[in-house]
Amino acid sequence: MTPTPLTVIDLQPETHGVSQYKNIPLSLVNDHVVRLSVMTEPFYWHFHPNSDETFLVLEGTLCLDLPAGRTVELTPGQLFSIPANVPHCTRPKKGRTVNLTFERADIQTVKTA
Repeated sequence: MTPTPLTVIDLQPETHGVSQYKNIPLSLVNDHVVRLSVMTEPFYWHFHPNSDETFLVLEGTLCLDLPAGRTVELTPGQLFSIPANVPHCTRPKKGRTVNLTFERADIQTVKTA
């Protein structure tokens, strides 16, 4: 990804009419990337050994399944961070969600059982 400096990024056209999973790197901020994600199905259980991951929901309800049976539900305008090494599974509650994700640009993803 090569972001163009001093450029306005319009999120609406990136998500309009999208009905399947889509993950778009939008911008680099220091050593982190900002991604726009459209989720229509669960993402597998995983963790990131080298990065925290922060979610900001723009549309729908995003469920974050965590260890010990805990689930956090985020609605538009809510933000939640998952520390490095914490297993999690993300999924839309219904239909689709649109969210921004903030994480290290060199993030490693490790699939769990």
